[in-house]
Amino acid sequence: MSRKYQAALAGLILIGAVQNATADVISDWNEKAVTYVLSRSMGPPPAERTIAMMHAAMFDAVNSIERKYRPYLVQLPAPAGTSKEAAAASAAGSILAAVSPQTAANLKAMLAVYLDALPATGKTEGVKLGEAVAAKVIEARANDGANQQESYRANTPPGAYVPTPVVFVPQWPNVKPFVMTSPAQFRAAPPVTLDSPRWAADYNEIKALGRVDSATRSADQAEVARFWLAIGGDVYYPMTRAVAAAKKLELIDSARLFALVSMARADSLIGVFDSKYHYGFWRAVTAIRNGDRDDNPATERDPTWLPIADTPMHPEYPCAHCVQAASMGAVLEALTGSRSIGEVAMTSTTAPGVTRRWTDLHEFVKEVSQARIWAGFHYRFSTEAAEKMGRQIGEYAVNNALQPVAVAVR
Repeated sequence: MSRKYQAALAGLILIGAVQNATADVISDWNEKAVTYVLSRSMGPPPAERTIAMMHAAMFDAVNSIERKYRPYLVQLPAPAGTSKEAAAASAAGSILAAVSPQTAANLKAMLAVYLDALPATGKTEGVKLGEAVAAKVIEARANDGANQQESYRANTPPGAYVPTPVVFVPQWPNVKPFVMTSPAQFRAAPPVTLDSPRWAADYNEIKALGRVDSATRSADQAEVARFWLAIGGDVYYPMTRAVAAAKKLELIDSARLFALVSMARADSLIGVFDSKYHYGFWRAVTAIRNGDRDDNPATERDPTWLPIADTPMHPEYPCAHCVQAASMGAVLEALTGSRSIGEVAMTSTTAPGVTRRWTDLHEFVKEVSQARIWAGFHYRFSTEAAEKMGRQIGEYAVNNALQPVAVAVR
């Protein structure tokens, strides 16, 4: 185990010891889960799967006591007086411990510290309920395709050399969604054709603004691009925590909000990788270095073009950052009834010393999309397709999962 990894786990224990139980166990454990998946260097798809499993279990545990909404998976018996906080924390800790058996002891220690700070009334029953719900969620996701063996085959003629780094999560188009009916339910329309004016316009935009040494990208655009080189939940979930706190949600409603956000985000990544590997569209660094081969006279080749940072190892279309932001934004807007969020501030490990602020969900989503153009990773048509997909997935989650019990099952 590396020193960096040990330090991250020690930090998790410290968080549990210092924070103890605050007004919202749901937000507490969201922050712990984000810290945990980052310490494990999980990429966004497996990280979001883990967080969605955790929040689904937390919701079903609390909802088993309150019974205000349709359950995600189960609604187990709960004696009167069962602690909702203990049930939620127990469910969360049990999920995280099961996802990574090699760190289970550390996570159980963190859970024990958290539970110790809770009132004794109903705690034992809450712990048992949380463990039981978590076991059901773990069982349901055991064979969901996330651990399927990678079998990607490069599109190349026999005998021709291609770079050999392993591509990123090629199995994800086959992962079972949390809410969607299939990975392809909201598959993006095909990318624009290479002989079209739109291709030329978006090609030339990213060629100019996304180049590592761009002379046309402003200092603010470069700052935003570097801010959004971050790929983890630490640049998304603070938004959800801030909205939940501002709305002063009851525990069950906070559990529902986080469950819907996390499941929509997890499904958005399943959907976007379905589209990515279905279309296999080339990245800007490939397209611009081969601008003489796309049969479009308006796209001039630049043989040495590079983006602002290393290009992600998966197909370009559509934009994964964009679909995550849009799916989260759609859930938050639908559940709060407004795109206005007060002021939310966030920092990023990829832009030290920089703090970004937003008061509008639509502006937040748009910034994420713009950042990926300015970084040289995504064409504008790709960001637009991903925003549309993300909105559809977020709205679908809100309309089809965890509904109030008064709403008829569809």
